[in-house]
Amino acid sequence: VQLQASGGGLVQAGGSLRLSCVASGRTVADYHMGWFRQAPGKEREFVAGLRWSGGSTSYTYYADSLQGRFIISRDNTKNTMYLQMISLKPEDTAVYYCAAAKDDGRYVNDYKTSRPYDYWGQGTQVTVSS
Repeated sequence: VQLQASGGGLVQAGGSLRLSCVASGRTVADYHMGWFRQAPGKEREFVAGLRWSGGSTSYTYYADSLQGRFIISRDNTKNTMYLQMISLKPEDTAVYYCAAAKDDGRYVNDYKTSRPYDYWGQGTQVTVSS
């Protein structure tokens, strides 16, 4: 599967952005998904994850520091995953990456690391000005 992230940009503190991650080649419904980010000089960090559990059941996960401001979702009809971000802060400035993990048992215990993810998008820059 190929992933294409978009929706980044420059926004003032307190503003909102919605990132999109469009999948091609396979359907996002076949994968567990995640968003990561990497700020200059820092390691890539987990932002949010979405694990499907058959049918329409899914579970969402968030970095503790982002809970309540970021929402991950998926629209299978559009083969797209989203990250809605509100109340943005300058420290949210980073390149945001989407990723997909095969359903092979690795995701559920390791989703906060990059290890279970098999495919990555190219990243989209989010810059939050103060």
